[in-house]
Amino acid sequence: MTTTTSSSLPLAPGHWALDAAHSSISFSIRHLGVSKVRGRFTRFDADIVIGETLETTSVAATIDMASIDTGNSDRDGHVLSPDLIDVARRPEMRFRSTKVSGAGVIWQVDGELTIGEVTKPLTLAVELGGLETFPGGPRHAGFEATAEVRRKEFDIDIAMPPGVSGAMLGDVVKVELDLQLLEPESVS
Repeated sequence: MTTTTSSSLPLAPGHWALDAAHSSISFSIRHLGVSKVRGRFTRFDADIVIGETLETTSVAATIDMASIDTGNSDRDGHVLSPDLIDVARRPEMRFRSTKVSGAGVIWQVDGELTIGEVTKPLTLAVELGGLETFPGGPRHAGFEATAEVRRKEFDIDIAMPPGVSGAMLGDVVKVELDLQLLEPESVS
């Protein structure tokens, strides 16, 4: 992982575990150009290593595409079908950081997003929500991150019947991550 600064995050070095029970990955996408459909992924994992400097800090994450939940099982089935995501071809989404930069509470994580056989650059705008000690447990760090993914860049398109406008589903997917991490035990 490379970066142009030698600052460090305000977190103790080590492997910070994801607190999945207090984390979420959600998204929204325009439908028919008039409203948004919102959803989330219920199965995901992250590997966060805080280094002594940003150069030795890394983030890797995996999302199980089959865990999509838009609040409508019929829609979820259609989204996972070969008509759109094709979960048999694209069972997971993976992110790997290439650069971490920022200071204080505002950070940026540049990296590569892979969906199926396509890998594209992706930048996460990250805000540190804070650090708090959990009674009887490790310190927790909270982060919010946002990004925009263009589904057509990953060859995720929807086949339209003749005479139907291509604006049925927007191209931009807005992604929001709310992550809580647990400080390594050796630090506390």
